[in-house]
Amino acid sequence: MPTAPALSPSAISPNSAVQSSPPKTASVPLPGSQPAKSAMSLKIYISGKFYDKEDAKISVYDHGLLYGDGIFEGMRSYAGKIFRLKAHLDRLWDSARAIWLEIPMTKDELAKVVNDTLALNGIKDGYIRLVVTRGAGALGLDPNRCSNPQVIVIADHIQMYPKEMYENGLSIITASTIRNHSAALSPRIKSLNYLNNIMAKIEGLQAGCVEALMLNAKGEVAECTGDNIFIVRKGVLQTPPIDAGILEGITRDAVLDIAGELKIPVQQIPLVRHDIFIADECFLTGSAAEIIPVVKLDNRVIGDGRPGPLTRRLTERFHQLTRE
Repeated sequence: MPTAPALSPSAISPNSAVQSSPPKTASVPLPGSQPAKSAMSLKIYISGKFYDKEDAKISVYDHGLLYGDGIFEGMRSYAGKIFRLKAHLDRLWDSARAIWLEIPMTKDELAKVVNDTLALNGIKDGYIRLVVTRGAGALGLDPNRCSNPQVIVIADHIQMYPKEMYENGLSIITASTIRNHSAALSPRIKSLNYLNNIMAKIEGLQAGCVEALMLNAKGEVAECTGDNIFIVRKGVLQTPPIDAGILEGITRDAVLDIAGELKIPVQQIPLVRHDIFIADECFLTGSAAEIIPVVKLDNRVIGDGRPGPLTRRLTERFHQLTRE
């Protein structure tokens, strides 16, 4: 079966002006979501060229669209510097190897593209979405029939949660949707197929919560739909281990590094919901979310129902670290 060619928008040079027309209809955000800042003149990188946001397109035959066959990274920039870029690229390459996908450029080349995309869009404090798709192929699963993996870099702004949730803490629920079994699709692969997380996210939203806790097949705590989870119990920082079926989060690793620096005891051990119910503090970490406190799980108050002192201390040091 012949493959369909990629759509061919007109490339623009970094210095060219772009005239963008406003959208005809306004989107309605899900409960708890926050729209990104207006980005009508954003430039999107796709496989060697920059395009106006409205013209940034790939083939509808791309297996990234048809089957979620691809990988991605979400990164933050602070004062024009991407936080832990090397760690993000290393994880991207690990994900690619795990799904038998060859990224058509080197890490150094991709790092330059990411920085160029930030600079072109004039973004200092922002969010970068890096995507690699399998490429256009036939209407079938065979990856051998795909060609030209597409590398996409989007630089924009993101606000995961309102400011008051960072100040007062989140209320979350436990989703009935369990985290993918590692023998089926490893949660360590940051793939374009996020339906497992989305189904749990929908449960949270339907319950009036912006996040939801996911358990693994053993009934142990894994992670939330978009964030890793930590608790504090008697001065000890605890978080599920990698083999609990979690993404090895970049912000999670940063918090572990900070804990070591501040001489805070850390345990990476299996946890169950009971451990969260009796915890003194709880918080979530993620590149987009950064560090956000949790004060309730399944309507049960955690600690005294307010963000705890260790959470605040780690958050303060994390914000310092992002500017170093």
